[in-house]
Amino acid sequence: MLCPCRTRAADTMRVIGLMSGTSADGIDAVLTEIVGSSDGPRMRQFGFESVPWPPRDRELIGRLMAGKGATREVSRAGFQLGEQFALAALCVADSNGLSIDEIDLIGSHGQTVWHEVEESGAVQSTLQIGEAAVIAERTGVTTVADFRVADVAAGGQGAPLIPIFDRIFLRPPASVEGCRAVQNIGGIGNVTFLPPVGSSAPTVAFDTGPGNVLIDWAAARATDGALQFDRDGELAASGHCADKLVERWLTHPYFRQSPPKSTGRELFSSGLAEKYCLEAAEAGLSMSDFAATITELTAASVAESYRLFGPMPVVELVVCGGGARNPVLEKRIKAQLARRYGREVALVQYGDVAGVPGDEDSKEALGFALLAWLAVQGKGGNVPESTGAKGVRVLGKIAPGLNFRNLMSNL
Repeated sequence: MLCPCRTRAADTMRVIGLMSGTSADGIDAVLTEIVGSSDGPRMRQFGFESVPWPPRDRELIGRLMAGKGATREVSRAGFQLGEQFALAALCVADSNGLSIDEIDLIGSHGQTVWHEVEESGAVQSTLQIGEAAVIAERTGVTTVADFRVADVAAGGQGAPLIPIFDRIFLRPPASVEGCRAVQNIGGIGNVTFLPPVGSSAPTVAFDTGPGNVLIDWAAARATDGALQFDRDGELAASGHCADKLVERWLTHPYFRQSPPKSTGRELFSSGLAEKYCLEAAEAGLSMSDFAATITELTAASVAESYRLFGPMPVVELVVCGGGARNPVLEKRIKAQLARRYGREVALVQYGDVAGVPGDEDSKEALGFALLAWLAVQGKGGNVPESTGAKGVRVLGKIAPGLNFRNLMSNL
């Protein structure tokens, strides 16, 4: 890992990005430097920490995601989780030898606890908590958060928001005959299709459906809670897939819904996982068989979304997120893509792509560091052809820290 220099160019901004996804297993905190150029922003990662949620907070997040929190509990949770995001920011600065006073800006995604999508596919509301004012107060650093609501207000899905990062850092060269798909496998999966430089094809992005969410549920159920995820896909590898169930479950309406679209645990819920588990038991499947079948469903839903909605054939798949550490899931995605395309599709880990900042674990947090940087520059952060918004919008709400006046005077 690179070490941040004490001295830096005047146009360089030191930014911390914070992210907790739909798996709600912890806060990813990344330390990066961003500098603007005529070719767009450049980023270098200097540090990364993954800070687990305390058990009481993870339990709280689970209740809120299930829609079980009263108004008072939701309100208090915003402040309670804000304290943990602040601690994560302090942790990543300290572990890389920096005082928090040497940080210019924090970008925090917060924790999604509700993403309400109507039957028509329109997003009615979205809620990410982890109070930015708490982060700014505890750290003294100006914090940008609540990125999704501006896109929703403009008629968009509010998701995915990382396509701007993908388009800047991962667009393939003009010599590539086809597009590069960037697949994030968090609790929910999402993809960005990147046409080569010079192509007039749009940057299409959407949530593909379940990423780790159903697999995590299966692992926890199979082990009576001893496992929170299927480590290295070992549980799925020990079982046998029931292809007929995969085909049945692939008829879920979301998989056929045209983009722009987004989803969350409201749809791919523990209730749905329980329903699938009962169907598997009725078919005589063991829990390891169920894990194998749910893993296959996840892989098939990814591949089918590429076939149905990709703007051009995929020639390379870049994977990131927690699911990128599941070799069984990756293998099944490759197999499902080969079945649909009639050829092999190259699959690479994000961290193995030359010239990109960070790795597959830190990429999402880097994306929100970038969105914070764009916000204070007054630059748009959404990609309207991906989210369905009416136009480009500056994303995020700014909570001024002690450094706010100095930060703005240096822009």
